[in-house]
Order: sequence, then C-alpha cells, then structure tokens
Amino acid sequence: MRSLTLPLVVLLAAAGCASASNEGGGETGTGGTGPITFATGRDTTAYLQPLLDRWNQAHPAEKVTLLELPEAADEQRAQMVANLQAKSSRYDVLGLDVVWTAEFAENGWIIPLERGLFPLDRFLPPVVETAVYKNKLWAVPYTSNAGLLYYRTDLVKKPPRTWAELRDQSRQITKKHDIGGYAGQFLAYEGLTVNFSEALQSAGGQIVSKDGTEVTLDPAKTRIALDFLLQGLREGWIPKESLSYKEEETRLAFQEGRLAFARNWPHGYGPARAKLGDKLGVTRLPGLNGPGSSALGGANLAISAYSKHQHTAQEFIRYFTSLENERRVLTEGSFPPVWTELYDDPALIKRFPYLPVLKESILAAKTRPVSANYNQLSLVIASSVAKALGNPSTESADDVAVSMKSEIEEIIRTQ
Repeated sequence: MRSLTLPLVVLLAAAGCASASNEGGGETGTGGTGPITFATGRDTTAYLQPLLDRWNQAHPAEKVTLLELPEAADEQRAQMVANLQAKSSRYDVLGLDVVWTAEFAENGWIIPLERGLFPLDRFLPPVVETAVYKNKLWAVPYTSNAGLLYYRTDLVKKPPRTWAELRDQSRQITKKHDIGGYAGQFLAYEGLTVNFSEALQSAGGQIVSKDGTEVTLDPAKTRIALDFLLQGLREGWIPKESLSYKEEETRLAFQEGRLAFARNWPHGYGPARAKLGDKLGVTRLPGLNGPGSSALGGANLAISAYSKHQHTAQEFIRYFTSLENERRVLTEGSFPPVWTELYDDPALIKRFPYLPVLKESILAAKTRPVSANYNQLSLVIASSVAKALGNPSTESADDVAVSMKSEIEEIIRTQ
C-alpha cells in the first residue's frame, strides 16, 4: 500500500498556482482569493499553528488566521450559527462536528464542493459519508473518531466480544476486586446520545433512515439497548456514579483503577498508557451477539457561503487534508486521521498501537442520525435515556422507547 505522496512543497506550489489562476473570481466555490480565517474549536494540543504557518509561508497574499472557538461543541456551534445567520463574511473555513453537516447544508450556510478535487477514495468510507447530504459533498473529512472499549489486561484474560461476556466479567471483577465493572458517558448530554446510539446499533437497530426522512426506531430493539445499561445499573457492575460521567470523568475513573472496562474515544489512550503501561488493553465495543458498532465522531472542513475568498478556502482545505498533514494530525495532535493507509503504517502502529483496532471500529461505525434538526433530536434521545437510567428498577424501558419514537417523529415531520 502506498504511504507517500508528493512532497509538501510541491503540494503547496500546486495549490498556489491553482489559486493564482482564479485571481479576481466571483464569490463562489470557484473564485475569490485572498486572506481567510479558519474557525474551529480551541486547539488544546498546540499542533494547529505550525500547519497554518507552512501554508502562510507559501501563500503570503492568502494567509490564514486561526479563530479559536470555545472547546465545547455546543458553544462552537452557537457562535458559528450566530455568525452565519447574520450572513457575516468573518468565517471562511469552518471546522464542523460531523453531525452538523445536514443542518448547515439545509440552511444554506455552507457551499457544496466538487468531489473530484479531493482524494475521497483514499479516505475511510464511513468518514466520507459524514460529509455528504442529499447526495452532495458539503465538507471534507479532516479527523475521524470511534468509540473503543478500554480494559485492564491484568484483570481480563480475554476481552469481551458480547454484552453477556462484558456482564459476566464485570460482575466477577467487581465482586473480587471491589471496583466498578463498566462505564461510558451517561450524563444527559451528547455523550449519552452517542452511548445509546452505539447500544442500539449493536443490537441491530437504528434511529432514522440513512437519508434522515423516516424514523426507524424499533421499540423492541430500543428496549434491548436500554436493558443492557439498565441491567448493569441494577446489578451494580455499572456504578451509579457513572450517571454523572462525561468523557473526562470516564477516563480518570478507568486510569485511576476504579473501573475494569470503559467506553471512550481514542484520546484517552495516551494518558491511560502513561498511567497503566502494559496493563492497558483496547478492543472494539461489544454488542448483543458479537462485536458492536460505534458512533462516528470527528470533524469536517466546510466553506462558508458568505466567504469572499472561497477559492482560497477550497485550496486551503485541499492542503490541510493532504496525506502528510493528516500524518501530522495524528503524530502531533493525536487525532485519528481520515486517510486509510495511515492506519496500516508500521511506524505509526508502533507509536499508536490502537490504530488497527480503531480502523476496524471506524469501518464498522455508523453516522449519528442525519437531520437538519440534529440538536433537537439529540436532546430528546439524551433526556429520554437519562430518565430511564435514573430509575433502573422502576422505569419501563417500553414506555421510554415508545415516547422517544413519538418525539423523534415530531422532529422529523417539522424539519
């Protein structure tokens, strides 16, 4: 498998020539050059600026300025939406959470892109799907993500592939070692929507159809997904304190030895490895009858419909998602890249041992519900599931399943 592309300087030169040929073009995806801004969540690893500096050195007339938005995704979205609703040209390139594609496209806030300009055939296929809405490409994948099952190798001889195996091992370890068995992200926020979506997928269900026009939530499969979590809470191998966990709380509980198993994103691997060493193992999420399915995470790059320099923005995205920069996304930012071949690179696997498992997880992952009203939909899911988890002994999973489907159908009807 190929692992090299043209040297970075060649890519930059080509991008520069392409930009120059459209100097003075209109304010569309094929014209408009000049300085641009890149609006994205706060860079907590300090890896972004060196990548921007390389672009700026090669494009003195089309420099990019980083506009750091809040770290929390909801706050990022709020600032972007306020800017776009005002039809402001302040933002040129937008770093979008993968679940925002439909909303931003449906509202006309971003422009469609020409597929042939980007090496999408060399990206992980499920990742590309997150950038497509109504058969048009609206963004370019930049980073990906999928949930993994972290486990303690000193306590677990063979990692579980099914929920039944996870339950049995968790119960034994909890009883023998007096620690929690399993936890994910069970606070009522986007993380709970993700955890429920993964459980539902892993039981063979889905929330809405692929195009987002039909609610396909099966109450029977919803009950199975909820019962997996409810049983854990009732029996004690899912600790009650996990009902307040977000990603960070889950990470700390696991690496501090308070859990035998934890569902989390790949970003938790480095800190856990530093703390646990060879006692750390990772595998795919378990499912009802075999390995489960994760929800896809990550970020895509889109171009504002109100940008005055859309051609420069397009060329910047081509540069920023090139193979060599995607390698830096992993090695310097520790974010999962979108190029398939990077997951098969022996040198990278040696440095990031979880890459083969992560690749499997991403390929088996599914997008979260496609909806222009995704935020509303997610709130309904998280609040419904939280209601059930808050009363694991008395709350009827059947009632929650029926009411959740009804509320989601109302959202889909009105979008």
